[in-house]
Amino acid sequence: MNEMADQKASGRKIPDYTMPIVALQDRVQHLSSSGNYVSVLWQQPESLVFVARGRTYRSEFHINPSDEVMYQIKGEMRLHYRTPEGKEEIAVIPEGSAIHTPAGIPHSPRFAADAYALILERERRPGEIDIFQWFCPECDNLLHEEHYGVGDYGTDPVAQAYRNFFYNEDHRTCKKCGHVMPNALAEAEAQAGKTLGSND
Repeated sequence: MNEMADQKASGRKIPDYTMPIVALQDRVQHLSSSGNYVSVLWQQPESLVFVARGRTYRSEFHINPSDEVMYQIKGEMRLHYRTPEGKEEIAVIPEGSAIHTPAGIPHSPRFAADAYALILERERRPGEIDIFQWFCPECDNLLHEEHYGVGDYGTDPVAQAYRNFFYNEDHRTCKKCGHVMPNALAEAEAQAGKTLGSND
């Protein structure tokens, strides 16, 4: 009995799906020329994959309900993360290397605007929430936390979380030591001469 007959006999259904083949360098060039930050390769229940360009204003820690694998296509990533004891650590991912970040670990991938990473996650399940946390750079007190239900990644849903934080001075003001975190997003937008966060 051949393989197709085996599948029919067992009742298994073969997915009707065209498997995409994506040239990563083409996506890198597109992001570089367009100024966008995210280019989604595909979104499936168990596989969400996109190429990301570095955001110089990124300082938040992301708590993802899904595991993540990050592969550094170009440039170096400094992945800040927080331990169970609340200590901030940094993992350096050189170009051509990858790292696995399990669900629930607060992490902050930081890399230059001319650096690019391939991110592998999965689509969010009903009721799952992504959390974004900012900490005071002076005393490490929690400044603000955003909760988001992430849907279509092609719309760059996390961009609004950044805007909610940076364009609210109260969110950026430490209730413990009084330090006001600069509006790094506004500085980046002024430097770019346009509003950042648009996508494909």
